[in-house]
Amino acid sequence: MKIFPAIDIKDKKCVRLVRGDFDNKTDYRISPVDQARKYKDHGFKNLHIVDLDGALTGETVNLDIIQDITGKFNLKVEVGGGIRNFDSIEKYIDAGAEKVILGSAAIKNKNFLKESCKKFPNKIALGLDAKDGYLSVSGWTEKSNQLTLDYLKEVNDYGVSRLIYTDINRDGMKQSPNFEETLKVAEISNCPVIISGGVSSIDDIKKAKNLENVEGIIVGKAIYDGDIKLEELVKEDA
Repeated sequence: MKIFPAIDIKDKKCVRLVRGDFDNKTDYRISPVDQARKYKDHGFKNLHIVDLDGALTGETVNLDIIQDITGKFNLKVEVGGGIRNFDSIEKYIDAGAEKVILGSAAIKNKNFLKESCKKFPNKIALGLDAKDGYLSVSGWTEKSNQLTLDYLKEVNDYGVSRLIYTDINRDGMKQSPNFEETLKVAEISNCPVIISGGVSSIDDIKKAKNLENVEGIIVGKAIYDGDIKLEELVKEDA
C-alpha cells in the first residue's frame, strides 16, 4: 500500500479545503517545501500535490514550488490541478513529476485524455472526483451529467496508468473514505486505483490494504490536524 501524504497549494501556502469549497479552507503556517521535507524526513516515498491556483486558472501557477520539491527530495510526486493542455503536462514532467493528474479537461474532452496517454506513456493519472455517483469538474464547482462508472467504461482502454478516485462528500470531512464506491471503480478499472477523500484514522489505511486493485491512499487533513501521526502512518507505507 502506497501512502500519499497530500500537499494542496494556494497562494504559495499549504491549505486544506472542506469538500473542495474555497470559502471553507484552512491555511497552515508551514510552506509546501517544508511540508514536503517533513514527509521525506519521516521516510515517505510518494507525494500527492494539488495546485489549487492551477485548478482555478488553468495555468501552472506553482510550477516553481513543485520543481523545488522534486529537485530537493527524492519523492515520487503526482501533481494535479487545472492541467488542460499538452504544454502543462510537459512542464510538470520536465519539473520531475512522476505522474500528471488530468481531471476536468479529461472529463470534458475524452480525446484529450486519449492523446495525452499516447503522447506521455505511463505518466498520466486520471482524477475522478464524484458526488452522489456523478463526476464533478472545474475545481468541483460544476457537477457534470456523467455517471462515474459509465465514463470509466468509456475511457478504460486509453492507457491511463493510475486512477485517483475521490468522493467529494467525504473530502476534508474525516469520516472515512467511501470504500463501497471505490470498490466499484477498482473492479472496473484497467489500472490501479488510489483512494482519496475522508481518511480519518490508521484503521482506514488498514482497511484499504485489503482491497483488490487498490494501489494506495491519499492522506491530507488528518495529518495536518494531528489525527494521524506521521510516525504511525509511515509504518503502513510499502
